[in-house]
Amino acid sequence: MGAESVPRREVVTGRPRPAGRTTAPRPAPSPHPRSEAAARRLIRRQLRAALTATALLALLLGLLPVLLRILPLADAAPRVPLAVWLLLGVAPYPALLAIGVWYVRRAEHNETGAAADTPAERR
Repeated sequence: MGAESVPRREVVTGRPRPAGRTTAPRPAPSPHPRSEAAARRLIRRQLRAALTATALLALLLGLLPVLLRILPLADAAPRVPLAVWLLLGVAPYPALLAIGVWYVRRAEHNETGAAADTPAERR
Protein backbone atom coordinates (compact mmCIF):
# COMPACT_ATOMS: atom_id res chain seq x y z
CA MET A 1 0.00 0.00 0.00
CA GLY A 2 2.72 2.54 0.90
CA ALA A 3 5.40 3.56 -1.53
CA GLU A 4 8.90 2.41 -0.82
CA SER A 5 11.40 5.20 -0.18
CA VAL A 6 14.00 5.39 -2.88
CA PRO A 7 17.37 6.88 -1.90
CA ARG A 8 18.04 10.23 -3.49
CA ARG A 9 20.73 10.34 -6.16
CA GLU A 10 23.34 13.06 -6.01
CA VAL A 11 25.80 14.00 -8.69
CA VAL A 12 29.25 15.20 -7.70
CA THR A 13 30.88 17.33 -10.36
CA GLY A 14 34.08 18.42 -8.62
CA ARG A 15 37.19 16.55 -7.58
CA PRO A 16 37.12 15.26 -4.01
CA ARG A 17 39.21 17.13 -1.46
CA PRO A 18 42.08 15.32 0.23
CA ALA A 19 40.98 13.83 3.52
CA GLY A 20 41.91 15.79 6.63
CA ARG A 21 42.92 18.91 4.77
CA THR A 22 40.80 21.99 5.07
CA THR A 23 41.78 25.12 3.25
CA ALA A 24 41.28 28.49 4.83
CA PRO A 25 40.21 31.28 2.52
CA ARG A 26 43.11 33.29 1.23
CA PRO A 27 43.26 36.88 2.44
CA ALA A 28 42.78 39.48 -0.23
CA PRO A 29 46.03 41.11 -1.32
CA SER A 30 46.53 44.46 0.33
CA PRO A 31 46.08 47.21 -2.21
CA HIS A 32 49.02 49.31 -3.19
CA PRO A 33 49.04 52.78 -1.55
CA ARG A 34 49.07 54.41 -4.96
CA SER A 35 46.02 52.47 -6.04
CA GLU A 36 44.21 53.51 -2.84
CA ALA A 37 44.93 57.15 -3.61
CA ALA A 38 43.79 56.67 -7.19
CA ALA A 39 40.58 55.05 -5.97
CA ARG A 40 39.93 57.96 -3.61
CA ARG A 41 40.51 60.44 -6.44
CA LEU A 42 38.15 58.49 -8.69
CA ILE A 43 35.45 58.41 -6.03
CA ARG A 44 35.80 62.17 -5.46
CA ARG A 45 35.58 62.87 -9.21
CA GLN A 46 32.55 60.62 -9.65
CA LEU A 47 30.84 62.18 -6.62
CA ARG A 48 31.51 65.67 -7.96
CA ALA A 49 30.05 64.73 -11.35
CA ALA A 50 26.99 63.14 -9.74
CA LEU A 51 26.36 66.14 -7.51
CA THR A 52 26.75 68.50 -10.46
CA ALA A 53 24.27 66.50 -12.55
CA THR A 54 21.84 66.35 -9.62
CA ALA A 55 22.09 70.11 -9.07
CA LEU A 56 21.47 70.79 -12.76
CA LEU A 57 18.44 68.49 -12.77
CA ALA A 58 17.04 70.07 -9.61
CA LEU A 59 17.57 73.55 -11.06
CA LEU A 60 15.93 72.60 -14.35
CA LEU A 61 12.91 70.94 -12.81
CA GLY A 62 12.66 73.44 -9.96
CA LEU A 63 12.46 76.37 -12.34
CA LEU A 64 9.47 74.97 -14.24
CA PRO A 65 6.86 76.02 -11.62
CA VAL A 66 8.54 79.43 -11.35
CA LEU A 67 8.41 79.83 -15.12
CA LEU A 68 4.76 78.86 -15.21
CA ARG A 69 3.96 81.38 -12.47
CA ILE A 70 5.84 84.19 -14.21
CA LEU A 71 4.40 83.58 -17.68
CA PRO A 72 0.98 85.15 -18.19
CA LEU A 73 -0.08 82.22 -20.39
CA ALA A 74 -1.74 80.24 -17.59
CA ASP A 75 -4.23 83.03 -16.76
CA ALA A 76 -5.25 83.73 -20.37
CA ALA A 77 -8.11 81.25 -20.73
CA PRO A 78 -9.82 78.43 -18.88
CA ARG A 79 -8.08 75.99 -21.24
CA VAL A 80 -4.35 75.38 -20.97
CA PRO A 81 -2.58 76.99 -23.93
CA LEU A 82 -0.32 75.06 -26.26
CA ALA A 83 2.77 76.98 -25.07
CA VAL A 84 2.28 75.68 -21.52
CA TRP A 85 1.92 72.11 -22.76
CA LEU A 86 5.08 72.50 -24.80
CA LEU A 87 6.92 74.02 -21.85
CA LEU A 88 5.89 71.17 -19.56
CA GLY A 89 5.85 68.24 -21.95
CA VAL A 90 8.61 68.87 -24.44
CA ALA A 91 11.11 71.46 -23.22
CA PRO A 92 12.64 69.54 -20.26
CA TYR A 93 13.50 66.40 -22.21
CA PRO A 94 16.33 67.71 -24.41
CA ALA A 95 17.91 69.27 -21.33
CA LEU A 96 17.49 66.02 -19.36
CA LEU A 97 19.05 64.10 -22.22
CA ALA A 98 21.95 66.55 -22.47
CA ILE A 99 22.63 66.32 -18.73
CA GLY A 100 22.52 62.52 -18.93
CA VAL A 101 24.91 62.41 -21.88
CA TRP A 102 27.27 64.81 -20.12
CA TYR A 103 27.23 62.70 -16.96
CA VAL A 104 27.94 59.43 -18.81
CA ARG A 105 30.82 61.02 -20.73
CA ARG A 106 32.24 62.53 -17.54
CA ALA A 107 32.01 59.18 -15.73
CA GLU A 108 33.74 57.38 -18.61
CA HIS A 109 36.41 60.08 -18.73
CA ASN A 110 36.96 59.68 -14.98
CA GLU A 111 37.23 55.91 -15.34
CA THR A 112 39.75 56.05 -18.16
CA GLY A 113 41.73 58.72 -16.32
CA ALA A 114 41.75 56.61 -13.17
CA ALA A 115 42.92 53.55 -15.10
CA ALA A 116 46.00 55.48 -16.24
CA ASP A 117 46.74 56.45 -12.61
CA THR A 118 47.07 52.88 -11.36
CA PRO A 119 50.54 51.30 -11.23
CA ALA A 120 49.44 48.21 -13.18
CA GLU A 121 48.51 50.30 -16.21
CA ARG A 122 51.80 52.22 -16.22
CA ARG A 123 53.90 49.16 -17.01
